[in-house]
Amino acid sequence: MAKPKLIQVFEHQRLLKNNTYDGVCFEDRYFKALLKLNELHNSKYFTPTYEGLKFDSYVGVLQIDDLVIEVLPKVEGYTAEKNQWRDVLIEMLRVTHQLKVNEVGQASVAKQSIHLLDIYFDWFLREVEQLVHAGLIKQYRKETKNTLALKGKLEFAGHIRKNLVHQERFYTTHQVYDKDHLLHKIMNEALQVVETMSKGTYRYGRCKAVQLNFPEMSTLKVVAQTFDKIIFNRKNQAYQTVIALARLIILNYSPNVKHGDEQMLALMFDMNDLWEKYVLAKLKQQAGSEWLVKGQDSKTFWENKSIKPDIVLQHVLTRTNVIVDTKWKNYAYDKIGLDDLRQIYVYNDFWEAELGMLLYPSPTETKIAVKGTYAKNGYQGKIGLATVLTADGKLNKDLGSDIFDLLS
Repeated sequence: MAKPKLIQVFEHQRLLKNNTYDGVCFEDRYFKALLKLNELHNSKYFTPTYEGLKFDSYVGVLQIDDLVIEVLPKVEGYTAEKNQWRDVLIEMLRVTHQLKVNEVGQASVAKQSIHLLDIYFDWFLREVEQLVHAGLIKQYRKETKNTLALKGKLEFAGHIRKNLVHQERFYTTHQVYDKDHLLHKIMNEALQVVETMSKGTYRYGRCKAVQLNFPEMSTLKVVAQTFDKIIFNRKNQAYQTVIALARLIILNYSPNVKHGDEQMLALMFDMNDLWEKYVLAKLKQQAGSEWLVKGQDSKTFWENKSIKPDIVLQHVLTRTNVIVDTKWKNYAYDKIGLDDLRQIYVYNDFWEAELGMLLYPSPTETKIAVKGTYAKNGYQGKIGLATVLTADGKLNKDLGSDIFDLLS
């Protein structure tokens, strides 16, 4: 695999096949491979169009063989460049604990040539290196095979079938205490994915070095259900981060999907979900002692169905509630969905909230949009606008404080 080529696009942007973007041709083979990949992920990343595709609200990175496509967030009205929005995405992932930039190194992240997959791969390799250096743990596992000594449980049917001539052998199921267990098999599988997707880069050599220091493993087909079998305890709790990263890498890797020849990996995040988590994180950081901040607080709505607003704020002294429902879309009053307005009204009613606010990103200032507020039965509904970037094009780190200023 050659050194990866990079195309940067924004969410909701179109890519037309055989057109050139950032000096790279979006060839027909990449287009067809992306169609397969999107179908594998329930067609949620983009919508096929005539001679191309249109990205939806998912951001992140897609790799097809030697092509990397970064899908970046953006709010209309900002003049920030693509690399600034790339840094915004990385910072949002860091704040919401979906990415630990410090584990990779801030200097590495600052390189314009490094993309999101690189960061996750480097983070995974670093975690593996640290575990190997500290000493990989051993665990008990069951093994069924021929032995020269009778130990464990004799498997009669297999013993008769395999040892009719070799009567000095015993076909048994017995316990083995070694490093060839589930945790290491998962890590080994993820290492193979990183090796495959890193050919042509400096990371390939680093990955091969890690593999040389990693014990030889028996093969295992890792699927989503494989991770359900893991039980963490005091002995293996140091593996939690590396297994979480391995899960992310393995389950998003799609080799030879539908009998194609492409090596593909998608690491995509729903921007609506990421915006909600970022706002929640900043509110929790900057709430001070006056407010309690709860995310996804739920109440029963109809029989066994529940409703849960994005964020519930409760004033410590007055015990009054404020509902914040985040919306990652460009604010335009005449385009606000009626369902969104109904939703915030129901939240107000069920939580007996003093205020319910639909919070949109804004390129100008953090404020309440005065037009169209409602007040009924003691409840208020308003539109809130929150500035995402600062004047120098960086993510607004005072977002939580700005929102609390609106409430005051």
